[in-house]
Amino acid sequence: MEVKDSNGTLLNDGDSVVLIKDLKVKGSSITLKRGKVVKNIKLTDDPEEVDCRVDKMSIVLKACFLKKA
Repeated sequence: MEVKDSNGTLLNDGDSVVLIKDLKVKGSSITLKRGKVVKNIKLTDDPEEVDCRVDKMSIVLKACFLKKA
């Protein structure tokens, strides 16, 4: 399974990515700002999503809002 970022670059486990858009986290009052670097992502069963840890929270992000760092 291939997971691609917003630019079409392939993502792998352990990559670092940068957010390209401000994202509101569901169920929380936290907003992730554009330009935030997320390190050590993990691929999921869904080719459009990646699992990661941001500010000590485990969340799932859509790959279309990420670009490889």
